[in-house]
Amino acid sequence: MKRDELVHYLDEYLQIDSIQDYGPQGLQIQGRDEVHRVLGFVDAHQPCVDAAQAQGADLMLVHHGIFWGGPRPLRGAYGELVRRFFQAELNLYAAHLVLDGHREVGNNAELARRLELPVVDWWGEIHGVPLAALAESPEPISLETLVARFEAQVGPVKLLQAYGPSRVRRVGILSGQAASHISEAARLGCDLFITGETSHAHYYDALEEGINVLYGGHYATETVGVQALGRHLQEKFDLEFQFVDLPTGL
Repeated sequence: MKRDELVHYLDEYLQIDSIQDYGPQGLQIQGRDEVHRVLGFVDAHQPCVDAAQAQGADLMLVHHGIFWGGPRPLRGAYGELVRRFFQAELNLYAAHLVLDGHREVGNNAELARRLELPVVDWWGEIHGVPLAALAESPEPISLETLVARFEAQVGPVKLLQAYGPSRVRRVGILSGQAASHISEAARLGCDLFITGETSHAHYYDALEEGINVLYGGHYATETVGVQALGRHLQEKFDLEFQFVDLPTGL
């Protein structure tokens, strides 16, 4: 498949320019013209590039690209990373916030699907766009059951703050680092809020709001969107896709 055709489809499907991000999204590095093998990653750093080259990737599809904030000089470790892409003629396509909030293959929609929780609304605005899923179980379900589902379908729970009801119906989901949204989730009537990681500054929010909070890891909660998007591309086009799991432990 021609790279430009695939990039055009991804840009349209993800609505890549629909939200202001922390750096340019979409095709961040242009490599070879033809794309047959796509490898998915959460990140785009040296171990990821090594794996992509070793497994014959034409394009890396990632959640965290290599551009954040203002311009950076192409020197040192960052310059070496960029050179590696060009030397390998490896395409890099990044989808950050748009992949968090995508209604079909986004991290939060996919987390809800894996937990067997229907999404009923969206909330948690970032740069004016709601990215968090609001899900509701048809019947109350035990917190222990949801924790077990998460560990079976996503990965080990890093921290569980069980300060809410033991039976859960309404769940807020916002992948990555979103502990600052605990109070908003509580105001929406959530019994459980699921995100990736926290900091000491937000530790007591769950206790004081009387809400359960499940931290599944920043990395783990953002593996699911890339996997779902890769499967979508595999089904729609004649492309090979494989997700490469390189966990950071965070």
